[in-house]
Amino acid sequence: MSFAMDLLLLATSWAHVLLAPYTKVEESFNLHATHDVLMYGVGGNNLHKFDHNTFSGAVPRTFIGSILLAWLTSPVAYVASQWGLLSTKLDLQIAVRLVLATLNATGLMLIRRAVCRRFGRPTGLMYVLLICSQFHLPFWMGRTLPNMFALFPVNLAFYALYDRAPHSQYPARRSVDVAFALLTFTAVVFRSEVVLLLAPLAIQALLLRHISFMRLIRIGVLSGVLSIVSTVTIDSYMWNQWPLWPEMYGIYFNVYQGKSSDWGTSPVHAYFLSHLPKLLLGSLPLAVLGAISDKRVRALMLPPVLFIALISCLGHKEWRFIIYVVPLFNIAAARGAWWMVSRRKGGLFGRIMFLAAMGILALNCAITIVSTRASMANYPGGSALSTFNDQYADQHAVQVHISNLAAQTGASLFLHSHSPPYIPSMTAATNDWVYNKTENLSPRDLTTSIPLTHLISETGRWKLVDSVQGFSRWKWNIPRGGIAKVLEVPLHQWLNVLEMETNDQLYILERVK
Repeated sequence: MSFAMDLLLLATSWAHVLLAPYTKVEESFNLHATHDVLMYGVGGNNLHKFDHNTFSGAVPRTFIGSILLAWLTSPVAYVASQWGLLSTKLDLQIAVRLVLATLNATGLMLIRRAVCRRFGRPTGLMYVLLICSQFHLPFWMGRTLPNMFALFPVNLAFYALYDRAPHSQYPARRSVDVAFALLTFTAVVFRSEVVLLLAPLAIQALLLRHISFMRLIRIGVLSGVLSIVSTVTIDSYMWNQWPLWPEMYGIYFNVYQGKSSDWGTSPVHAYFLSHLPKLLLGSLPLAVLGAISDKRVRALMLPPVLFIALISCLGHKEWRFIIYVVPLFNIAAARGAWWMVSRRKGGLFGRIMFLAAMGILALNCAITIVSTRASMANYPGGSALSTFNDQYADQHAVQVHISNLAAQTGASLFLHSHSPPYIPSMTAATNDWVYNKTENLSPRDLTTSIPLTHLISETGRWKLVDSVQGFSRWKWNIPRGGIAKVLEVPLHQWLNVLEMETNDQLYILERVK
């Protein structure tokens, strides 16, 4: 059973990667940094070739996650290429994302083990089913957002804190040390908002006497100093700026200067009333029930709730800033779900509770299927560039300009299939193409200033070769007429009651000769 539960977590994360292999602009820094480390290594002679020198982003980000991910992917890519499973750069991008998804799935597996040990195997099963039936966490855990790099060490910390016997009041001393060292490292290197999660966890550990104040300070200082030295040394070298601490730069830019508000602000209640329900789906009411029914769950839920309250004080809010606490809410939800299904089935109340729990899981799955289907059609840039690569695979000296929309919706460096660099096991029929991503070019510039042969663009007056559609909206197709007419509708038509509409979003254009 344990193996089957872990396999389900892994299979779910992999399925989302394979169903939607392309990426968006918010993933691009770490994705392209991983690409460059795989292709060029980290030697000083090749750093000038890295993509971040041209497209640096608003603030510098750490290379540590991308370097580690590239190093983990290298042997996987080698073995896959020997088995004939990897032959293109897109295959390599998928391999990178599968490795990241596997890491985060492993973190969830460890938490699953802790849940089974502390709350019992049935609660562990409910935990797995709830996670796999949700959309956001499984879909994004294989995507190269900085938050997904932070998710793995945070989950390791949760495992260290909560992996203990059912009625044990104290975790192992070494486990507490490891947990707070990991959280400190994550806050210093990957995502500074994790410090707002670290604080309530540390206060709770002090109040419950899981750790002494002086020991907590020693662990924090030691792990903090080592983390700062690591990120400053590595990132100063990679960015050719000394000294550079990317996360501190981000705090200065986004919080002190208030630049994060340029990307929009939300009301103080947005996390609790909008983002958290979207992340948890049916787990939210189940988590409340779990907290009511089990005092151990109440103690577990206090730090994540305080974390969300603290981070709500910041004006700019995104769901990914609170993704770290979703596993903890799912533990509470799993406890609530098991309470529901464990009621005696002989009475009406027990049957209603069982059906309600199964209905919540079914509703989660339905929402996830709809969301996944829309997301699969939401990367027109990746689809357009893949189509273009296939259509002109045998041509030489192709120069294609990739528009801003295409670059933001999937046209990553891993799709530059007919242009160097390549890993040793990879070749292409033609390798003399130029993929041009120069921004802010006018139609006149595209026609006269650059020797372009093709465009991937939203508009253009060149010869139309192909169009690429993307997600537009969902449309309800509810049968009309009285109840008699509705009952006459065949069952297969009811399956199309919710229809996905797409429209042309990008065009492949060829210069008129």
